[in-house]
Amino acid sequence: MKVISYNLNKHKAIDELDELVESTGADILCLQEAVTSALPGEISGLQLVDATARNRLGLAVYLRRNTFTALEVRSLALKKSLHDRVLKPAEERMLAVRVHDIDHGRELIVASFHAAPLTALNSLRRKQIAAALEELAGLGDRLPILMVGDYNYPVFKENLGQKVREAGYELTLSDARTYTRYKFFRGHYDFATSVGFEIQEVTTLPQGRSDHLPILVTASPKTVPSA
Repeated sequence: MKVISYNLNKHKAIDELDELVESTGADILCLQEAVTSALPGEISGLQLVDATARNRLGLAVYLRRNTFTALEVRSLALKKSLHDRVLKPAEERMLAVRVHDIDHGRELIVASFHAAPLTALNSLRRKQIAAALEELAGLGDRLPILMVGDYNYPVFKENLGQKVREAGYELTLSDARTYTRYKFFRGHYDFATSVGFEIQEVTTLPQGRSDHLPILVTASPKTVPSA
């Protein structure tokens, strides 16, 4: 399956989504920094499953309707940074969907994630990531999980990767940097965290109107050996 994650930068890149989905053949679309009240119900064959409601700039998940059926949706408010408390850009920082893969007759979990901004410490973002992964595990027993989004983690990614592995997950960066706004902070910000998935590749797509570049995750659930 193909999953796009895109931080729209305060909804600026909303008009790019149809072309992105069509050009990549994406099956799932995970958004961050969207004005959720202004999101279309469908984007090039992908249906809006749900979007966060308590955020000034929110999260959303779209699924290809003839491939996946949404079974359960869960949003999560995470430990707040000072930026969150003052400006209130995001109350909910993870939106997860447990889905049924129609063609393969299996269930899996996908999630859109947006960590605290650069004004916060990496230690806070690690706590947010850990809490999000714990919540995802509660959506289904031993189901494949894929969480994509804006992790806002500019440096010391090796430390983050170690913490993620200790929790039983894998952290996968894209093939090129995904953030370009500030010279000092340019780099890989948009990741994929997974368990039970074979990640074939994570590709950085061309930049549009956002300061983040979208990423395309190509992945498939691992086959569980029969007992």
